[in-house]
Amino acid sequence: MSFHGKDIKIFAASASQETAKKIAKCLGLPLGRSDVGTFSDGEISVSLYDSVRGSDCFIVQSTCAPVNSNLMELLIMIDAMKRASAARITAVMPYFGYARQDRKAKAHDPITAKLCADLLTTAGANRVLTMDLHASQIQGFFNIPVDHLLGVPLLASHMKELIAGHADEYVVVSPDLGSVTRARNFADRLGVPLAIVDKRRQKANVCEVMNIIGSVKGKKIILVDDMIDTAGTLCNAAQAIMDNGATQVTACATHGVLSGPAIERIQNSPIKNVFLLSTIPIPEEKMLPNMTVFSVAPLFAEAIDRIYEDKPVSPMFV
Repeated sequence: MSFHGKDIKIFAASASQETAKKIAKCLGLPLGRSDVGTFSDGEISVSLYDSVRGSDCFIVQSTCAPVNSNLMELLIMIDAMKRASAARITAVMPYFGYARQDRKAKAHDPITAKLCADLLTTAGANRVLTMDLHASQIQGFFNIPVDHLLGVPLLASHMKELIAGHADEYVVVSPDLGSVTRARNFADRLGVPLAIVDKRRQKANVCEVMNIIGSVKGKKIILVDDMIDTAGTLCNAAQAIMDNGATQVTACATHGVLSGPAIERIQNSPIKNVFLLSTIPIPEEKMLPNMTVFSVAPLFAEAIDRIYEDKPVSPMFV
């Protein structure tokens, strides 16, 4: 039995205007007309100019910086559509903010990933479409369906073209133990070996010792992670890899958060190229000559079409 609306309507919130336009173009649809503003005291104001009654609505919004404003804007837009009688509302979140606080790492910690899941559900979202959650178990924080897209197949397909015929020269490296599953999937798709950077702090106030599990000597390295935030882990791993005899380091990540000293660290690191996906818009001043951003719009457009047609999303990653 189908529960979707009579038609698809794509709306863009402030953080993902370009991605939403490209998704709509891929689907051959006009972008829904809406406006987001603020009152004089900073409160967010949302206006919809298209009827959404009975429609299957998709709101595209990454909750990247400014995280709180973008999250609140998404919640208000969901509420507006619910009150305008949309048949179904999907929060399309290429980047899901607050995902790193997914458990109590120490006493009295909040679990903000769960809080955000509750907020989205309470606002009126019927499902969530996102990509590369920092922790996959966050899907279980929701009481509504979550379609979790993967960035690895998209990044790997582009890298496969670049290394065509020279796979024996490359090794995929996970920059820490938490990214091993992702890196192994990436390595399997490219048909190259896997290595792991193991960070150990021997005692308090002593610098971390980095051990490389696997052989990188004389190889070109592809570092794979879900996000580049301050780039500390990535750049330290790149240096350790070069110190162990690698000839070149390329970094691949889904989310280019690039906060704080990230740009300076990448510039001063041995990383030759950085490949990112367009889940987060990167300001022109942060785009380095060695950075390449691949669009996620076709992937999200296909997922949206599958959701509307009640078809499975999982075959997209076989």
